[in-house]
Amino acid sequence: MTKIDRPCVYILRCKDGSLYTGWTNDFQKRLEAHNTGKGAKYTRGRGPVVPVYLEYLPDKISATKREAEIKKLPLKKKQLLLSSPSNEL
Repeated sequence: MTKIDRPCVYILRCKDGSLYTGWTNDFQKRLEAHNTGKGAKYTRGRGPVVPVYLEYLPDKISATKREAEIKKLPLKKKQLLLSSPSNEL
């Protein structure tokens, strides 16, 4: 399995400056979906979106748990994540 098809958690910065967190097995395909209005309802109309955080995980369960952890963080802690060593962008 390559990095491209490994589960990952990502954070996108939307055109309005807000952050969106999600997970996927194929980051490039998911990013394209967000930018063409076929991604999450939240990102529709807020594009183009720019990836600002990417973290690969060993499996889907780990990715969904990590996504939930990140979504619960306050904005300031999410912003700290963007410059953390775990960011694989």
